[in-house]
Amino acid sequence: MGFGLGLIHYVPLVAYLGFPIMCLVSLAGRPRWALYYAIPFLPYRSMRDHFNDLPLGEHALTLLILAVIAGAILHGKRLPASKFYLIWLIIGIYLYLSMWLGVVNGISPAPLWTSNSNFSTWKEYMLVPLVFIATALVADDRNAIKRIVILSAITLLIIDRSCILESMQRSWAVFDESKRDRGPLDWGPNVSAAYLVQFAMFTWGVSQFVKAKKYKIIGWGVIAASLFALLYTFSRGGYLAALVGVLILGILKDRKLLIILGVFLLTWQTVVPTAVRQRIDMTKNSTGELDVSAQQRVELWKESWQSIKESPIVGKGYATFRYGQHAANLFDTHNFFVKMWVETGIIGLTMVFFLLQQVLSMGYRLFRRGNDPLYRGLGLGLVLATCCSVVANFFGDRWNLIEISGPMWVLVGAAVSAIALKALEPLEAETQVMPVQTRSQMVSVSRP
Repeated sequence: MGFGLGLIHYVPLVAYLGFPIMCLVSLAGRPRWALYYAIPFLPYRSMRDHFNDLPLGEHALTLLILAVIAGAILHGKRLPASKFYLIWLIIGIYLYLSMWLGVVNGISPAPLWTSNSNFSTWKEYMLVPLVFIATALVADDRNAIKRIVILSAITLLIIDRSCILESMQRSWAVFDESKRDRGPLDWGPNVSAAYLVQFAMFTWGVSQFVKAKKYKIIGWGVIAASLFALLYTFSRGGYLAALVGVLILGILKDRKLLIILGVFLLTWQTVVPTAVRQRIDMTKNSTGELDVSAQQRVELWKESWQSIKESPIVGKGYATFRYGQHAANLFDTHNFFVKMWVETGIIGLTMVFFLLQQVLSMGYRLFRRGNDPLYRGLGLGLVLATCCSVVANFFGDRWNLIEISGPMWVLVGAAVSAIALKALEPLEAETQVMPVQTRSQMVSVSRP
């Protein structure tokens, strides 16, 4: 047993060594396997933090994603048609120029070096579209999309396990803020909750189209573990996102969930653990006043509104809010949409809403019009995850974090490829010239 425990200390090193190996694998012609390797590490920041003291360790994930893209292009992979490439290009350029607005206003340093937190924030955020591009390049057949969905569920289960083990190390007879852990995403329990609810609802959406009883049971097990882990994050925003997700799933697919949801809302105080009930009830005290956390958010939003009125169109500059003095010495607005309005103005906020609308539209189209259960489940899961993301981001910035947005955009990339593969099917039936194995083999035929 001691030998087994000793080996645990080598897990981060072994995981780190996998990154350069997978870079070589990708460049040698197997970029898909390199992406598969990257997927579990996207949310698992606490594991990746172990790499920081090793050569190029803090850049290991970025280098691997770039290697996937390079390997895919070198070996003839082509991107499926999508509006998202142009949208992301415009967003990336706008946000970088917006940082210079912060320099002009004397708020932030010039965004030239990774030592500057504003440039570092932008650089990490731009890894999200690279993850999307890498996925869209290599997920060029049904098997690849299926593996990505399965790997996303396995990754969720890994995060579930870590969250549950951390929670169960504490006594939760009563709620205690000091007992809440940072979690495997390393950004705190509220961020862990946002991840858990988004991908639990994604898995739930996919499970609606799983026919095999064995895999359906496994899917339900993952969902149950995720919701249990969510319960003990004590995140009120996470709870609300879960309720919204179940409501939307009930409306779109499974109407009996609406009845279950109604019964739960009437009886929740008798069925949830005491500590969870205490956490929800403490939003307001016996005199109707907000608790300290909620009151601080209200003060931040009032302060943010004054900033918005000063520069409503272009804002004060991307990633500048942290440089000022704010209520309770906090460095975030605790509402992503308010933060985007403060920093990037109506222009930046409109870009975010447009991006969300495009993801929802694509997911819904795949869910309603797909002729493959896998693709329909992917579409429904994406709609549910996006709706939960919108709710969670009203309680803090979860969008700029690669730990949440990275796995999300892996699924968006898979959905873009699924639509391209679906569009190719009639063409294959009509031509019947030769069997088509992947999207990349038909790119010259399918492109206008």
